[in-house]
Amino acid sequence: MRGGMNAIGPRALRFVASIGVAMALGVGAPRGLAAAGQQEPTAPQSVTPAQLKAAIDKLGDLDYDTRTAASRTIRRAPALQAVPALLQAVQEHADGYVRYRALVLLTGFNDPRTKGAMHESLASPNDRLRTVAYSYYEHNPDRGMTAELLAALDKEQAEFVRPDLIRALAALGADPKVQQTLVQQVARGEDFFRSAVIEALGDYKALYALDAITTVAKLDGPLQDDAALALGKIGDKRALPTLAELQRTAPRSRQPSIAAAICLLGVDCDAHEPYLSQTLAFAEKNAGYQDLLRAAAGGLAALAVSGRAEAANALFDIGIPAQDDATRAPAALAVGTIALRNTALMISTLEKRADRDAAIELVGEGFDMLEEDLDKETFFAYVRRTYWASQEGLPARGLMQTLIAKLDF
Repeated sequence: MRGGMNAIGPRALRFVASIGVAMALGVGAPRGLAAAGQQEPTAPQSVTPAQLKAAIDKLGDLDYDTRTAASRTIRRAPALQAVPALLQAVQEHADGYVRYRALVLLTGFNDPRTKGAMHESLASPNDRLRTVAYSYYEHNPDRGMTAELLAALDKEQAEFVRPDLIRALAALGADPKVQQTLVQQVARGEDFFRSAVIEALGDYKALYALDAITTVAKLDGPLQDDAALALGKIGDKRALPTLAELQRTAPRSRQPSIAAAICLLGVDCDAHEPYLSQTLAFAEKNAGYQDLLRAAAGGLAALAVSGRAEAANALFDIGIPAQDDATRAPAALAVGTIALRNTALMISTLEKRADRDAAIELVGEGFDMLEEDLDKETFFAYVRRTYWASQEGLPARGLMQTLIAKLDF
């Protein structure tokens, strides 16, 4: 997925490595609640201790409907019931995958005891638990964890765990030691790891890394578009001469990332955003331009995450009618990323679309490809709380019900 999809981010590449597991677990299977047309309950639903234990035990079931129903039962249980049971499962359950899913579900209840479970999980030999813990500390930065996270960087080599540790550190970027370490990491290690560093520095607008990333952007290679996009996200117009030069010299497949970066700097968006949409449409209609299509989708995702709703709509306009997975998959991955990284914009966009159901289905396909499970749980919790808090008959309540049904959570 390199050469374009990296505009969305290296964490999406976990999908490639885990596709066999995903198929075994039934990712992409029919979504049960939507098919059944069930009405979402209007408040948390009490369950017996036996029912809650049974649901937790089924979190790792190979059958999609079974494990999804189990997650649904737990999410809708009152926090007073669910949190102690999930904490116990994280610590004691014999199935490592169940422990992982329990830790993810725990984050949806916003309970202060979650922090302790996350800290303990940092030392777990289970890669999945460490991934969730690092992601938690990204979204809940704790200066007191700085030294521990820096120390973890020296020993954490798991390919699909290290990017989340990098992001947790990037969230603490005000610390001089973190700044020095992350700048050094821009030029160290395998390209996969370096890509994660560059993406995180861009997302956290790490002005301190501007020179290091500019150096990478000037070099022809697989990290060039990562670096270009990061320069745009950082937002310092000193990067503009470098990006302008890349427009003249970089290969065609990297031009969408460069165009998105220049727009992110607030320059010529009236030209660059339509270029991305037109490139996406061209690549969709003409075979052999998959790299260009992925890059355009990634560029539009970056613009939408920054707050440009037109970019999200362009992805829906191409992705919804697409019959070819070569087009639909990058569009789905892009809108799924937008939903996780700018939930407010995605909700607003969905509210206004006449083809809302089809748009939500595309988001759901993106969620199936993304492995940012903690981010997805945060999205689910937001939607669920909004539904419970909305009055009957309000448009927001109807949208939340549709999201819950079609995304099957």
